[in-house]
Amino acid sequence: MANTEDYNAKLAEIEAIPNEEVKDPGMPVDVALQEAENLYHWSLDDTEKLGVVGIRRTQIEDLPVRAGACREAQSIWNKDFRSQQQAQEEWAEQAPLAYEFKTDLLASMRFAYRKNDALLSRVSAIADGSGHADMIQDLNDIAVLGRENPDPLTAISFDLAQLDEAATLADTLADLLAEANGDKADPNESKIVRDKAYLHMKELVDEIREAGKYVFRKDPKRLKGYSSDYWRKIHRKQKNNDEDADS
Repeated sequence: MANTEDYNAKLAEIEAIPNEEVKDPGMPVDVALQEAENLYHWSLDDTEKLGVVGIRRTQIEDLPVRAGACREAQSIWNKDFRSQQQAQEEWAEQAPLAYEFKTDLLASMRFAYRKNDALLSRVSAIADGSGHADMIQDLNDIAVLGRENPDPLTAISFDLAQLDEAATLADTLADLLAEANGDKADPNESKIVRDKAYLHMKELVDEIREAGKYVFRKDPKRLKGYSSDYWRKIHRKQKNNDEDADS
């Protein structure tokens, strides 16, 4: 079964997990996925013995399905996270140019409308305020004001096409800022689903491992397949560091 099919098959169970039970994975997800796959193949050979302590074959066969669902959820989360990062990078490039464009437009308007107090007052109102959202709104307001009062701008050889550019830029930057802030497509939602999918997989991994450790407690050759190689290496490294510190 493909990862997408696994994900769709398990999504209802995954989403049913209460949010308060969800934690960040305690180990790299790609490592956990590989260990789950390894456990599946290892425990298949012990189906009969594991069955004696209550681990059914259907549970073992469910392990790669849960792993596939988790792998797909991880891919979705990675895609959303990268999209937000890309938007942040693009915003960092475009925002300074937009601020400079706004400053130039306001300078042209102040000069063009210098003999009209009412229009100068509107320019000053647009210039007030700060922040990204204000800058985006200012670009649109500049476009509106310029379109309503084009003659003084034309008199100073101002390119009226810049007004259309300002309006278009305002729309583009509004979408980009929403993506950069994670407001448009919240990657946190896909992270929650990823974390739930990981927990769903881990629960079964833990259950099979606990049973295997009990059944094969006197059989080192089979026992080794029911522990995490990742954590075994972490503990070994920590022990070596402690020994080095004591020496």
